[in-house]
Amino acid sequence: MKNAFKVLAALAACAFAWYSLSSFLTKEEWVPLLDGEMSQWEVYLSYRHQNSYNGDLPKNEDGSLIKPIGYNRDTAGVFSMVQENGEPVLKVSGEVYGCVFTKQEFENYHLKLKVRWGDKKWVPRMDKLKDSGVLYHSIGESGVDYWRAWMLSQEFQIMEGHMGDYWTIANSAMDVRAYIPEGDMNTVASTRQPFLPLGAGTDLSGFCLRSADHESPDGEWTEIELICFEDKSLHIVNGQVVMVLRNSRYVENGESKPLTKGRLQLQSEAAEVYYKDIRIKSLEALPGKYTAYFN
Repeated sequence: MKNAFKVLAALAACAFAWYSLSSFLTKEEWVPLLDGEMSQWEVYLSYRHQNSYNGDLPKNEDGSLIKPIGYNRDTAGVFSMVQENGEPVLKVSGEVYGCVFTKQEFENYHLKLKVRWGDKKWVPRMDKLKDSGVLYHSIGESGVDYWRAWMLSQEFQIMEGHMGDYWTIANSAMDVRAYIPEGDMNTVASTRQPFLPLGAGTDLSGFCLRSADHESPDGEWTEIELICFEDKSLHIVNGQVVMVLRNSRYVENGESKPLTKGRLQLQSEAAEVYYKDIRIKSLEALPGKYTAYFN
């Protein structure tokens, strides 16, 4: 009987250890989204936009509409995987407007990635800042925005000196802790300000400047974090919160609808840019260190 008791106790201890280990492995587990084959992403490309572009569908000289390049037809190699110090890195040439987008939708998550600028720029950004972006809660078809390149979504701006700005894409909207604009001033994010509605269905444009510039020096990687939980999100640059947002939504036929999940898009926007270390984990609650931003 004593030996049987010892065996049962040992089995119970093993079971407890396995349960603890399995719980640890599944709790807050980071999942990589980038591999050498881009197996978790698809591509959409629209146009090589010109300086004269005004938001209308591009046309040929005879006035007929030009079709976008479309889905998964990257013959120009706008998106390619390269190796850097043994790591897979996504190179975005920027030559054609478009995006890579995840095959999977995500909801309630913490996203991390690193971004660094290349050297090239293309028309129509030759005399402008290098530009890209992380678009989240992306739904529907591509090409519904001004540039005919992206899905309806919310944007975490990736731009020289403007890491963490916010843009609405198509008919999306959000409330941002920000200063009210006056005259020619932009809306500017501030954690000390009340939430200000921006975008579709509001009286203000869908743009807000980040609270401060925390981008890494030229040539170095900048770490980007995006936290989304329920209708809330946080834009974080090199560990610093630069924007607090809530009430993510879109407006359709005059009706406001929640926008709290969707695919992720990485933009090609006339500038060469590199992305790496793209990983994500699910959240069961907003991390405690950030809850005060929404009080």
